[in-house]
Amino acid sequence: MYVQTSYLPQVKEIRDLLTDLLDRDIQVSPTPPLAPTPNNPCTVAVYVDDTLQVTSVIAFDLPLSAYAGAAIGLVPAAGAETAIEERVLNQTLQENVYEVLNIAASLFNHDGATHVRLYDAHHVGAPLPGDVMARALTLGRREDLAVEVGGYGAGRLSVVLVA
Repeated sequence: MYVQTSYLPQVKEIRDLLTDLLDRDIQVSPTPPLAPTPNNPCTVAVYVDDTLQVTSVIAFDLPLSAYAGAAIGLVPAAGAETAIEERVLNQTLQENVYEVLNIAASLFNHDGATHVRLYDAHHVGAPLPGDVMARALTLGRREDLAVEVGGYGAGRLSVVLVA
């Protein structure tokens, strides 16, 4: 019997992906778990396997959503700072951070692990469904990192396995 398993990306893999993708120096360090709340809005990406079972989520807090979205699209840092001040991502930053989270699906796809793809992303400012919130708050198999995007700023991310 073949049993598929979910793969939790290692810290180095996360850092390397962001470095290559954003073409920036990326520094990461451990941090307490990221908890999306109305006072701490996050972009939360939901990943599914080939049967559409949710396997994992990745949450970026507002600053990392803005900085990653700006860095991949070569938007000046001032554009990210404006989004953080206004507590909402404009359409360009939403599309750009979606692309980052879409490519981040590759972090889960290792030999012997369940194939995973991005199913949906809930952007900062949009209501977060209860089941997605619960998955983002799941303790256990997760990585929680503070991320410094060179030339932009710092934010936090969480990678959470739920299956």
